[in-house]
Amino acid sequence: MPSANPVDEPGFRPWPALWALCLGFFMILVDSTIVSVATPAIMTGLDAGVNEVIWVTSAYLLAYAVPLLITGRLGDRVGPKNLYLAGLTVFTLASVWCGFTGTIEQLIVARVFQGFGASMMTPQTMAVITRIFPANNRGQAMGLWGATAGVATLVGPILGGVLVDALGWEWIFFINAPVGVLGFVLAWRLVPELPRHEHRFDLIGVALSAVGMFCLVFGIQEGQSYDWGTIAGPLSVWSLIATGLVLFAAFVIWQARNRNEPLVPLSLFRDRNFSLANVAITTVGFAITAMAFPLMLYAQSVRGMSPTEAALLLVPMAVISGGLAPFVGRLVDRVHPRYVAGVGLLCFPISLVWLSWVMTPSSAVWELLLPIALLGVANGFMWSPLSTTANRNLPLHRAGAGAGVYNTTRQVGAVLGSAGIAVLMESRLAAELPALSGTSPGRAGAGGVLPASLQDGFAAAMGQSLLLPAAVLVVGWVAALCFARPHHLRRPSPEDAAVSV
Repeated sequence: MPSANPVDEPGFRPWPALWALCLGFFMILVDSTIVSVATPAIMTGLDAGVNEVIWVTSAYLLAYAVPLLITGRLGDRVGPKNLYLAGLTVFTLASVWCGFTGTIEQLIVARVFQGFGASMMTPQTMAVITRIFPANNRGQAMGLWGATAGVATLVGPILGGVLVDALGWEWIFFINAPVGVLGFVLAWRLVPELPRHEHRFDLIGVALSAVGMFCLVFGIQEGQSYDWGTIAGPLSVWSLIATGLVLFAAFVIWQARNRNEPLVPLSLFRDRNFSLANVAITTVGFAITAMAFPLMLYAQSVRGMSPTEAALLLVPMAVISGGLAPFVGRLVDRVHPRYVAGVGLLCFPISLVWLSWVMTPSSAVWELLLPIALLGVANGFMWSPLSTTANRNLPLHRAGAGAGVYNTTRQVGAVLGSAGIAVLMESRLAAELPALSGTSPGRAGAGGVLPASLQDGFAAAMGQSLLLPAAVLVVGWVAALCFARPHHLRRPSPEDAAVSV
């Protein structure tokens, strides 16, 4: 165990370490969205429906989200660098496995292992930033981290489209192998060994959160498949969802009563900005995941675009978001976060409502690109202020726990977004295309361009589906407007000196 902190050594440079970590972080976030553009190809190649292929994403996100609370704490105990490298190894090997699968069931299983590797990596990136950058410069570092998150979720569909067209859907997973090897070498050489902190592990909390999340997600996503009725014997969809909610309530009660070391230290939520940032990032995770599926299916099944052409619709979003990121990163250290994050979280739902309105079979491409460009503005102003505001006031010994909670809430939002959009898409397809009710409306978007007689109904269903993430984002916008002024922007006062977590 290292006895000294290398951060305190003369000449230590934190930026190379951050760039090394951001490469791996970029890769795992790309995999959160890269499947969306490959959805029709996977459906055709593996003979799967919409709900089945969305489980490819949901399984990844679920395996990603559930362990985050404990992997953040585990990084404090064994060292964030060691756990990051272990997770990167698991993720890279699982990616290769995904590419070699031959059935939808095998792909879902492989994605579970991929998600578990990602859950080992993600909290370490945020924890290392908190521990190697001083508070007054942390906004710029979090700006790069936030830009990585924002750009990765946008680049995923674009990269996926190019790979699917050129090489086949399997290569959206094979591409991770060389990137994973490069990321491992850079992290091994550039990320410092940081002092470790002893922690106990709340196994009861892990079990309650894991089972509760699975019950809730499975119930929501599979509800339409079972017509919201009986699954098997006395087990029904609604009883499964209710069980998930009860287990989550039990988890919160257990965290409050656990006197040893709870999985989620509820004292973290005494910091108002930490609590509100977690609410906001949950809605962002929900919306980013949910919006990609209807948009990509519409582009390919109604507009007849290839995967690459469909993905290129997102270029304005990626370019604008990436261009704004450095500016916003500097702004976060000097301006109240409610103004910065508020802009992004207001532009996001407006752009989705606008997009749902223009998603028709006859819309010109430029009509689609305008709201997509506004999505770029939204992403440029969201990621950095939310991540910086969440963790700026936390003490260093809470860095792992805070990063674990923040990333968990984001991934919980993504899991619920994947499950929720699957339900709504199936429901709206059944309503708008009643002629297909004897078959599976979920397979309507697979296998090429739809007949002209079905395009209006399919486009309407996809557009209506985008209203769900737009509505959820309003909650995040309200949360951002309630941010308190950060401590470093206040004049010193006795009250500030007394703040502790």
